[in-house]
Order: sequence, then C-alpha cells, then structure tokens
Amino acid sequence: MSADVSPVADPGAPEAAAREAGRAARPRWRAAAERAARRARLVTLALLLAAPAVAVLALAGAGDLTISPAEVVRALVDPGSAAADPAAHFVVWDLRLPRVATGLLAGAALALSGAVFQALLRNPLGSPDILGFTQGAAAGALTVIVLLGGGGAAAAAVPVGAVLGALAAGGAVLLLARGGRQQLVLVGIALGAVLTGVNGYLLTRGRLADAARAVLWLTGSLDGSDWPAAGTVALVFALLGPLVVLGHGRALRLLELGDDAATALGVPVARTRRVLLLCALLLAAAAAAAVGPVAFVALTAPQLARRLTRAPGPNLLPSAAMGALLLVLADWAAQRAIPGHQLPVGVVTGLLGGGYLVRLLVKERRSTTV
Repeated sequence: MSADVSPVADPGAPEAAAREAGRAARPRWRAAAERAARRARLVTLALLLAAPAVAVLALAGAGDLTISPAEVVRALVDPGSAAADPAAHFVVWDLRLPRVATGLLAGAALALSGAVFQALLRNPLGSPDILGFTQGAAAGALTVIVLLGGGGAAAAAVPVGAVLGALAAGGAVLLLARGGRQQLVLVGIALGAVLTGVNGYLLTRGRLADAARAVLWLTGSLDGSDWPAAGTVALVFALLGPLVVLGHGRALRLLELGDDAATALGVPVARTRRVLLLCALLLAAAAAAAVGPVAFVALTAPQLARRLTRAPGPNLLPSAAMGALLLVLADWAAQRAIPGHQLPVGVVTGLLGGGYLVRLLVKERRSTTV
C-alpha cells in the first residue's frame, strides 16, 4: 500500500525570504544614498565656484572704468602687478571690492539664517524677513536715526541699533509664541506688520535728508559699503558659521525628525534649539546692519539649494553658497537694469523673491486641496 507523502512546510521560510529580500534591497538603498550625497557635493562645489565667478564679473562691472575679468583676477591675486595701472587698482580694491565682499558675506549670512529657521520650524516660510526680525532691525536703525541723526559719528551707531532691534524682535516673538512652531510663524508675521507701521511713523519724525538715507537703507542697498561693514559681517559669520554647520549641523538634521526622535538619538533638544535660534538671529541681524533688510534672500536661497541638491536635511552649506551667489548676482543685475541709474539690490531681490513666494503659496494651496 502506498502512502501520499506531502512536503512539510518550513516554518522559518517566510522569515528567511524576508531577510534575503532585505539584504538584496540594502545595496540599492545604499547606492541611492551615495548618489544623492554625490549630487549634493557637486552642487555645493558648483555654487561655491559660481559665487566668486559672479563676484569677478561684478568687480569688472559697470561704471566709467570697465576692467577685464583677467585684470581683476590679476589685481586680486597679485596687487603689485596693478601698480602700472593705479586707476584699476583703486577701482578694484577701494571702490568695488568692499561692496562685493559685503554682498557675498551678507548673502551667505542671510541664507544660513533662513536655512536654520526653516529647519527648526519645518516650514518653508520660516525666514527672518517673514518672521519680523529684519523689520525689528529696521526699527532699531530708524530709532537711532531719529534720535541721533543719520550722518557723522551717529552713522556708526546705526548698525548697533539694527542688531539690538533684531534681537528685541526675536525675543518678543519667542516670548509670545508659546504654542508651537505654527504659532511662532503667525506671531512673527503679526509683529512684522506692527513694526512696518512703526517704521513708517519713525520715517515721518526724522529730518528730510536722514529720512531719504533711511528709505534707501530700508530697501536694502550695497551703496556705500566699506571695509568696516564687510569686516563686521565676516567676523560674525566666521564665529557663528562653523558653530552652526559643523557644531550643530547633525543635531539640526535630527531635529527635523521630531523632538522625540532627536531626544532618543541623544540630542539635547531644548539647548540645541536655543543655540541655533540665537545664532540664526545674530546672523540675520549682522547682515541687516550691513546692507539693510534685504528681502527674500533668506527665504528663497535655502529652498533653491534644496531643489538643486535634492537631498534631505537643512542643506546648510549649499544654502549659504546660494545666498552669496543670489545677492551678488542681484546687485550685478541692479547696476545694469536701467542704464545710467543703479537700483538698490533690495528692489531686485524683492521682485524675484515676491514671485517665488507667490509660487510657493500657490503650490502649498494645491497640495492642501488635493
């Protein structure tokens, strides 16, 4: 008599198959991560090279004396070689280079500040100009102008007033917004609207000449940039940039996962958030003190950098490089937009950033209605 022998199912077969599938998928995941990291490095390198290239074009730039890019590079690398042409040396080193250096540093500081705020708030609208911090800097500067006047020795106090105003606005926003990230954005927008009205009133209280200079500063301008202004922004960026990028970059990436996940991974959430907020606020205040409340660089640069790298995380270094490139490129365009007349750089960034903000809001609305 024959008996039917049926195969006995292995109870561990499903688990073994799952492990094999996981081992097979792991190389593909690792390869995708390596490609994303490689792309981010290449984009960062391209931005770091593009910013000084545009700076050279700006130094060669518009004006009564046009200098070739080769002569600009020669004057920068070997200043002694420009001795045969004192006019070119004077134009590059004394007239144009302080303006370009201030633009590069202020753009990088604004963009790095915006990247930190957007990562901490997990909101693409989280930037110093949207949250009212640059309006606070403007209020502090205008207060100094109204009380002390805008010329002479009082001009040196205007950047101090801008920094104090930005810090006061940041402290007020953080004090009033105790309900979370979204409430911080709403409080910042409301405070910015209030400070805009205050700034308008302060303009009416100043003398006509001081009010005219203040309006130019409020628009955001690199006119009159000098080496002390560039040195101040450079000092702040040299101190806070490495602290943010190298010292707290990993913690900021983990904070984007949520407070609970970051705490489980060993991040002191409260202390890290306070340090990063203070650094971002000081970076924005230093940039505003040097060039005025230039609009939308802090908002758009991190988003453009993220879209180019296609990498998760705050993209701090690409954002800073993008901000430097954007501000110098906008100033270069502002000097050539209208022949015979130079526009303030804030006009160009406002036009471009306003269009980008409208596009962002339309995209957010579509995503919520789908």
